[in-house]
Amino acid sequence: MPVEAAFERQNETEQTRSGNFYRPDVDILEVADELVVHADVPGARSEDIDINFEDGALTIYAKIAERPVTGPVLLREYGVGDFRRTFRVSEQIDAGRISAQCNN
Repeated sequence: MPVEAAFERQNETEQTRSGNFYRPDVDILEVADELVVHADVPGARSEDIDINFEDGALTIYAKIAERPVTGPVLLREYGVGDFRRTFRVSEQIDAGRISAQCNN
């Protein structure tokens, strides 16, 4: 099954919480009879990552703790906020086989 058939175009979702949400970069790989999703959520601890499948939508959510600042900030390029990304998943996906693991 081609990757294009497995993931439909992502719909806009309405956020019900205030705060910054960042969209993690992902790679989606088709390997044998499965799809593998690699999501980049820097600063997230594995216990703060939630992966949920409900109503045909696969959602990756990562809670990011505020980074302590110990001195004056000379340059700040990283924003602080939680990560959230939702994919519409084709009905061809076997939801009972969905699994997740966190590395690094």
